[in-house]
Amino acid sequence: IAAHQIDLALAPGEEKTFVFMLGYCENPADNKWEAPNVIRKAPAKALIERFDTAEKAMAAFAELKTYWETLLARFAVTSSNEHVDRMANIWNQYQCMVTFNMSRSASYYESGTGRGMGFRDSCQDLLGFVHLIPERARQRILDIAATQFPDGSAYHQYQPLTKRGNMDVGSGFNDDPLWLIAGTAAYLRETGDFSILEEPCTFDNDADNTAPLMEHLRRSFQYTATHKGPHGLPLIGRADWNDCLRLGKDGESTFVALQYYYAMTILREFAEYKEDKEYIEYLNESQKKLGKLIQDLCWNEDRFIRGFTEDGAVIGKRTDPEANMWLNPQSWAVISGLADDAQADLALDMVYKRLNTEYGAILMDPPYHAHAFEGALAVIYNAGTKENAGIFSQSQGWIILAEALRGHGERAFGYFMENAPAAQNDRAEIRRLEPYCYGQFTEGKASPNFGRSHVHWLTGTASTVMVGCVEGILGMRPDFGGLRIAPSIPKEWDKFEIDKDFRGCKLHITVHNPGHVESGFKKMIVNREELGENYIPQEKLTEITEVELFMS
Repeated sequence: IAAHQIDLALAPGEEKTFVFMLGYCENPADNKWEAPNVIRKAPAKALIERFDTAEKAMAAFAELKTYWETLLARFAVTSSNEHVDRMANIWNQYQCMVTFNMSRSASYYESGTGRGMGFRDSCQDLLGFVHLIPERARQRILDIAATQFPDGSAYHQYQPLTKRGNMDVGSGFNDDPLWLIAGTAAYLRETGDFSILEEPCTFDNDADNTAPLMEHLRRSFQYTATHKGPHGLPLIGRADWNDCLRLGKDGESTFVALQYYYAMTILREFAEYKEDKEYIEYLNESQKKLGKLIQDLCWNEDRFIRGFTEDGAVIGKRTDPEANMWLNPQSWAVISGLADDAQADLALDMVYKRLNTEYGAILMDPPYHAHAFEGALAVIYNAGTKENAGIFSQSQGWIILAEALRGHGERAFGYFMENAPAAQNDRAEIRRLEPYCYGQFTEGKASPNFGRSHVHWLTGTASTVMVGCVEGILGMRPDFGGLRIAPSIPKEWDKFEIDKDFRGCKLHITVHNPGHVESGFKKMIVNREELGENYIPQEKLTEITEVELFMS
């Protein structure tokens, strides 16, 4: 802790300006201390001289402002809702940058703390910000892949400076490898840069064991394919996304199964680009078999279950006295493309009825208390807190996206508003959350502190909600060949506009909603040419591209 005090007397009308500096300098690489008390002043002095007048300091602030205005201008929305504009244009994107730079790291130390940057976390963070700094996203994907084990599994965390895996936490979280596939897909959809698939990456930072990124993705997939449980579903490993759900050595996760199903869709698109017909056929057959298996084993009348313990017990079936309804399997059944229309709507209806609250959807219900199985570590938390029926904020982005993919604009927007910090200023005493950043979780309806939010800034929420808002509600859905525009918005919106940088072009998009519908397409005009669908192929893009879409 440090403090400055200045005693100052001002005459009437007099002004004085003070510049405070907090800085950091590296010692010279050849630095050798002659005595314990020797201090080299040269690097610090050079830094101080950059800001030693008010004019220099203000010029630095102006430069910083220009940097952020330029960066954030790569995506901007103008809608009739100030909270959407404020979050999507400024704070959500800014928080995505913070989480990209620091991941969920709990400490700045490089070793001895058992924490680094998460493999899963860093892949997830790519999804929301890749449009801001695609060149850094590209390098991050390659850095993450280089820590992967030869069998396709992954360290759960790695150290950002050494870029080496960290065994203090270990490995065996079986959702980790599949997030690398999703992160790479997000980069490719935004940039169209397929060359990344050919980039050589080490396995476990071993220079003698190197393969193209595409091979890393194949091995991520193959690891899941060769690690299945008694029912033929993917093993959960130590845990999946929910670190408090331990199903045992042979436990199987519906969440990982749905990720795996989605990964097949992505890899098929990669294989189509590479014209690998044999791999395409393998993926088609594998996805068909997996889809039937999930439908037969995991659909439970009006919901998808959460998984199976190693003893074969079903987690999340509708007759369980506790934790009989889980959020993530329902949203991911839609996101993955597995659920048919009837299932998707029925499962989402159950989420809305059973899990939704005024602050967002709780993770599961009822909370664990008297009927927790041995691996239900969430029971250590009070009811309504964290994984024990708390409102886990990252999952809100997935339910927003799922509702939007179904064309349910009102519900998607409702979930967004329930969790948007900018829209909570009238409840600051309850929320205890900055009005510009997402927290990790909010206490749920079973808690006496319902609505209070925790663990701000370093959370995957920034990324998933950015995706839910931009790709889901606003409908900016890039794929490998171009951009689909498919908004799912509140009926009351007349129109909204988007400025977006996309593959070297600047797009100005105006969406009209004269019929006040939630979703639907009537016509789209690109540079005065009417297209037959709501899709802009890359070859139709120009340096300045004007787009008008009419909903119906």
